[in-house]
Amino acid sequence: MAARKHGPYWHQQKALGAEFADRIGFDAAVRYTTTEQEHLATRNAAGLYDVYNQVMVEVRGRDAMALLRKTLVNDVARIGDGKVLYSSLCKPDGGMLDDLTCYRHSPTHFRLSPTPSRVDRVMAWLGEQAAGMDVVVTNLGAGLAYLSVQGPASRDILSKLTVVDLSTPALPYYSFTHAVMAEVPGVMLSRTGYSGELGFELFYPGEYAEHMWDAVMAAGGPMGLEPCGLGALRTVRMEKRYPLYGLDLDESTSPLEADLAWTVQWNDRPFIGREALTRQRSAGVSRKLVLIEFADLSVVPAAGDEVRLGSGNATVGKVTSAEPGWHLRRALALGYVGAEHAREGVKVEVMLKSKGGASLPGTIRLKAPYDPERKRARS
Repeated sequence: MAARKHGPYWHQQKALGAEFADRIGFDAAVRYTTTEQEHLATRNAAGLYDVYNQVMVEVRGRDAMALLRKTLVNDVARIGDGKVLYSSLCKPDGGMLDDLTCYRHSPTHFRLSPTPSRVDRVMAWLGEQAAGMDVVVTNLGAGLAYLSVQGPASRDILSKLTVVDLSTPALPYYSFTHAVMAEVPGVMLSRTGYSGELGFELFYPGEYAEHMWDAVMAAGGPMGLEPCGLGALRTVRMEKRYPLYGLDLDESTSPLEADLAWTVQWNDRPFIGREALTRQRSAGVSRKLVLIEFADLSVVPAAGDEVRLGSGNATVGKVTSAEPGWHLRRALALGYVGAEHAREGVKVEVMLKSKGGASLPGTIRLKAPYDPERKRARS
């Protein structure tokens, strides 16, 4: 068995009793108490998340913008410096190589935050597409440490550690700034996250990692901040209907199938995958990613469970991921169904392999069941 690597917060996490699991070669904290408790802490106060392997990829040079306008389905020219863009990176056939966030520092300087398991694939693809261009693509790797503070108390907690104005007028949702935080210089502070709450992501020099963890925990403890593992990160994202690459998205799915058409910028700019996506838009897709909501938390489906319109009827889709919605007190699942069935309120039956094929009734929802208008994240 290959030895697993430790992130920079491992000693603090171990001291807190974290349960660890392998996350692309790293010991990653799955939970400290229970996933339910950490989920609810994020919704009601704040959660501190470590995703150390969420590395940054830097794109710099005279042709940096040209490369990203060529490779991302969303258009970095639409945003100004200090803004963040969510997009997909597609192959010519429209299949998604990854979904990621893009941070624009200047027209010649960008940073990307790919899915951790897709960093090498993204790097190779960008390197191939950059041939002949004046641009350098760099994996910043372990040089940066990362923490995410998510929840309604996050602003008040971090405001104790910096003089930078963190109010929405000064730092709107999907924007970022640079700050001295807890006396740590060079912190990139972003109003983003995967929880659906008011939240901030911090990227900073790795040598300050343990100090930053301790400073944020000390500032947030009196306000209800709790360390949270990957378990809670997966359950809070499900209540927001956020897809996860590797489960709900892969190279065989397109942004239109994944209900991410809003990330495709249909302007005059050519980009990789445009022709295939244009054909899909004209002809329609055969399947769509939907959320299925269940009555309570008594049973949670599993990936691969079949979705039917009723017991005994033909299969119309499959579950790709499912989690307990601890705040909503309902089990939730994402899955692809035939496009003709992807309508609000359609009743379905999920056939539970873990229960010998017993059926679980659910309802298709086209919007996030938690804060569908994103008021909390934008607050």
